[in-house]
Amino acid sequence: MQPSLLTRISDEGCLSLVGMAGAGKSTLALLLARRLGWASLDTDRLIEATAGAGLAELLPRLGLEGFLRLEEDVVAGLCVKRCVVATGGSVIYGRRAVARLKSSGPVVHLAIDLPTFLARVGDPGQRAFVVPAGLTLPEVYAERQPLYAAAADLTVTSCGVTPEACAEQILRGIAS
Repeated sequence: MQPSLLTRISDEGCLSLVGMAGAGKSTLALLLARRLGWASLDTDRLIEATAGAGLAELLPRLGLEGFLRLEEDVVAGLCVKRCVVATGGSVIYGRRAVARLKSSGPVVHLAIDLPTFLARVGDPGQRAFVVPAGLTLPEVYAERQPLYAAAADLTVTSCGVTPEACAEQILRGIAS
């Protein structure tokens, strides 16, 4: 039997959220942080602060590989405690980044279905959405699902429920 995920959350741990763009990671990080009495951190904002530019500028300037390397370096170097971490959807491509998140505490995959993802992401260029060469949005979605599942300690569906209900489901999930 797997020990409670709550045992991986202590005064020194973190809770990390992974998933596709539009899954609600930033919104839920704020809600969960309030509930836990912790800080919240959005790694997309941290990448922007580190590089001194917005994601929409960084992706074309650095190219896909350069952007993914920057994201991996920033997330792999996180040194935070008592924090709910909202990651960018492409963090899952960085082995060192995922290892860092997992070593910090539970990783929760916020799952959304393909139609919800497509509706929420809209024009990927407006979000600086990472699309590997030659892939369509549905193909990127399909490519990432097993990566999120492999990284996650808990998967929660975040579409079709309120953010508050989703946050409650996560808190119950990590306590069981």
